[in-house]
Amino acid sequence: MNKRFQRTLAMESVGVKKIRTDSLEANPYNPRMLFDRAPLDILKKSIFKVGILVPLTVYWSKNKNRYIILDGQRRWMCAEELGLVEVPVNQVAEPSTVQNIVMMFQIHKLRADWELMPTALKIEVLMSEMQERNEKALASLCGLDQAVVVRCKKLLSFPKKYQDLMLDPDPHKRVKADFFIELYTITNDRFVNRLDWYSKDHFTQRMLEKYQRGNAGLKAVTDFRIMKQYINNARKANKHDLIARRLREFCEDDSLPLDHLKIHAADVSASGRRLLAEVKKIEATISEIDVEKFYGQEELWLGLERLLHAIRTKLQAAGRRLKE
Repeated sequence: MNKRFQRTLAMESVGVKKIRTDSLEANPYNPRMLFDRAPLDILKKSIFKVGILVPLTVYWSKNKNRYIILDGQRRWMCAEELGLVEVPVNQVAEPSTVQNIVMMFQIHKLRADWELMPTALKIEVLMSEMQERNEKALASLCGLDQAVVVRCKKLLSFPKKYQDLMLDPDPHKRVKADFFIELYTITNDRFVNRLDWYSKDHFTQRMLEKYQRGNAGLKAVTDFRIMKQYINNARKANKHDLIARRLREFCEDDSLPLDHLKIHAADVSASGRRLLAEVKKIEATISEIDVEKFYGQEELWLGLERLLHAIRTKLQAAGRRLKE
């Protein structure tokens, strides 16, 4: 990370006071751009009863001649709807663009229920402003898990029209980021990209149509993992032309199931079921270990640590999200 930015990220506090509600403006760099109605209504009822207990964090923008919100946009939106004339704020000095984005990430963190596309757009600004693309450095700067940054960069690889689908204010119309993150494994597959009939935009559109219909071969976003498996297995079995033809047929024909891509000679589902049975046996055995009884068996615990490391390595290689 650029050391010049590291030295200049801290912002100076100006003080706490009350200001007019209509003198505030939303922060264009807020990593949370989507505010669904139901959670807002709950907060609105709370503010109606007891008022705003936690001051908003704001700064004065010389260019806009207005206060800009760093923390508390939802409280401000509710205050506006309730007709509150003033809101309590903690004013800080005006930040730079990079300070602004980093501060927004540090204040808000990334909650599980947030949509990922707005976060991706803010990371894109950081990458541009700082000329920084290293995922580890960006994750450290924003206080995010590195896996989140990787997922954001995948979303940024899709054209704006698809990004906009993830930003639809109506949660019922909004396309979840997970759809595009899972699709990424197919659209960026080197074998698929070399096919003479393949167009990333057309393929993306067709997969989206299939998924939204729900009965056209794709029922869940995780189906792209199965698709990737079929492609990989066919290539390893030297069935390149056959899988290429079937993938094209599946893309264009909504009546074909996902199993249309399964090539018998390359099918590993039976091996997968046998392996799963073994995993379940190991899981059951480990669950039954009496920790106190085997507390001093160092080789056993070292073996379990090696097993854990091997499992984590394979999960990461498969692009699985590790949960603590």
